[in-house]
Amino acid sequence: MSTTSSGPVIDIRGLVKDFGSFRAVDGLDLEVQPGEVHGFLGPNGAGKSTAVRVLLGLYRRTAGSVSVLGRDPGDHPGEVTRQVSYIPGEVALWPNLTGQEVLDALAGIRGAYDENTEKRLVEEFALDTRRKIRTYSKGNRQKVLLVAAFAARTDLLVLDEPTSGLDPLMEVHFQRCVQEAAHQGRTVLLSSHILSEVEQLCAAVTIIKDGRLVESGRISDMRHLALSTVTGQARRPAELDMLRAGLRKLGLQDALSAAGAVEAHVSGGDVNEVLGLLVAADAEAVTCTPATLDDLFLRHYEVVAR
Repeated sequence: MSTTSSGPVIDIRGLVKDFGSFRAVDGLDLEVQPGEVHGFLGPNGAGKSTAVRVLLGLYRRTAGSVSVLGRDPGDHPGEVTRQVSYIPGEVALWPNLTGQEVLDALAGIRGAYDENTEKRLVEEFALDTRRKIRTYSKGNRQKVLLVAAFAARTDLLVLDEPTSGLDPLMEVHFQRCVQEAAHQGRTVLLSSHILSEVEQLCAAVTIIKDGRLVESGRISDMRHLALSTVTGQARRPAELDMLRAGLRKLGLQDALSAAGAVEAHVSGGDVNEVLGLLVAADAEAVTCTPATLDDLFLRHYEVVAR
């Protein structure tokens, strides 16, 4: 696969989208590089789907600039559509067509697809393409779009809650499809609220809240923004005193229990400091659990786990 531009596949700057007096997207920046699997995170109502529809040329932006595969989708919606595989969160297909007829229609819109890949994916997703769409469950309608998207010869896949309605086995097939697409050099924008799915598939994420950007970057570079958990157990009274003194200097005196158990929630360089204290004190059962994407997401949304 090759894109039409050597720059970012998606380049959104200062995007604003108003619906009357309601501002759904407020000054959003989003940059997705070629060959990248990029997560686009936010709960319902955060503005994700609106931003996606603007970059597809389905909505006109109120302000800002949008470039998709080197083109402005507002000026060239047809050209962008032919080069993008899009899976919406809510699937609406022609009810009187069979699954195969829908696949043929979608392939015709894009102009090119891989027939062998389509056949393989139909089998992997256990999709009966002879049946009418009106007889399909939500999950089977989702499978039709997944097969069409991954079989198409498109440079960019925009996936908006793509596993909604899929059972766990089919989710595994979906994840493999994303990984294969990335290996082929295709670019994927994955909009989802399933954090474990995004963390497994994506190298970079953008988190939005109330239509605004709150964080964007590579997951490996963003983990320092959330707290990692360091634990250990002092074995002797002398160790207990050493740990107590060291943790007090770091402002973590509450991390040490009377029984000598350490559970410290720390970020950045404090992780190494606490681990160093535990090693110096010859503590046992030392563990360090890195921050996850869930931690980052919950931190930004100020959700308190109970």
